[in-house]
Amino acid sequence: MEYSGIPVSDLRSSHKDMGVNPFYNIPKYSIDIPRPIIPPKCYPANPKTRGEHIRKKRLDCNLKQSEIARIIGVSESTIWNWEHGSEPDVKHVPSIIKYLGYVPFDKPENIGISEKLRYYKLINGLTIKQLAKEIGCNHEQLMDWIGGKVRPSKRNLERIRKFVEAL
Repeated sequence: MEYSGIPVSDLRSSHKDMGVNPFYNIPKYSIDIPRPIIPPKCYPANPKTRGEHIRKKRLDCNLKQSEIARIIGVSESTIWNWEHGSEPDVKHVPSIIKYLGYVPFDKPENIGISEKLRYYKLINGLTIKQLAKEIGCNHEQLMDWIGGKVRPSKRNLERIRKFVEAL
């Protein structure tokens, strides 16, 4: 039997040297096609709450909730709660700020002394007693001043102003 004038037996023997892959002598090329990274549906593009800021940073860094929990010093369920709407305790705010690398809320502009004290208390995770100790005043008085119930005396007001100016 012949194929285009060539005996079939010659055709079969000519392919024996190629082995299993008939394309063995064709050059191999590889192309890397970048695949766009599509964030998950729960990705907070414009975070508003502290929990959304934590989730955004966690997803950007490709970390698990358990890893973030270890960094901040809380349980994994606490991270889950924060990411789903619960607000962190004030004592955790400094660790959150350190993890995020920024303060996840705006600093109030053109504010009075009591608002500045509230902001300082918040970003440093202080209780009223701790803040009062730093200022050098009674914590109950400080609570009344911050709450707007009473105005501090001239001497205390001067002490608070010096403290706020040093911030």
